[in-house]
Amino acid sequence: MPAEGAVEGGGDRWAEETGRVAALEPAGGDRWRAVLEAAPALEEGRWDAYVLGAPGEERVPLLPGLRALVSGAGDGRGAPPAVRIPYATKDGRLAVRAWLRVTHAEAGRIDFSGGSMTVTARLFGALLGDGAVASLHRRGRDTAVREIALRHEGDRDFAFTVDHRDPPAGAGRAGSGAAPEVWDVYVRPAADAQRIRVARLLDDVADRKAVFVYPATALGRASARP
Repeated sequence: MPAEGAVEGGGDRWAEETGRVAALEPAGGDRWRAVLEAAPALEEGRWDAYVLGAPGEERVPLLPGLRALVSGAGDGRGAPPAVRIPYATKDGRLAVRAWLRVTHAEAGRIDFSGGSMTVTARLFGALLGDGAVASLHRRGRDTAVREIALRHEGDRDFAFTVDHRDPPAGAGRAGSGAAPEVWDVYVRPAADAQRIRVARLLDDVADRKAVFVYPATALGRASARP
């Protein structure tokens, strides 16, 4: 008879560690339930879920039914988010992807018009103040930065527009044959504040790269897309 459930993993390390153990309780018929409390939050990383039938027995991986497990992290809270998303691994087992951020800028709607892209977003764990800007930072090469003015109402919601026809200083030239450039997007909520990465975490998707696919904007012999 199952006695307890556990999630193991954490961070980006391959070495396993037991991070949380939750007692299983009868839930009617042959069903059992374990509650993974919100606090303390899981560290960022992948956490695999198992059932231990009794002390010393071999652990058994869980198979997921995902939609009923998502807790709805995208509420209106202003506190720093601790996000947990259950998902099925490639071999069909249950795992939990966790994000834990002190500050976060949640990307919302992304609109395209001509050669420009408009992003709406909301701050968590920080407030907008004087001198707030969005910025693009080229990844993996010598520093190149482009700052963009924000439009905002209140102290958390904001929007900005990127004109792809006006490349950041230092960007590669269209048609040069160079490898694609990746520019990370940040917001600096005030002139003297640390920049915050703009990302999308508050939904029920554990791996977004193949799910959120946006159209490319043609720029002569080159193109740009988020």
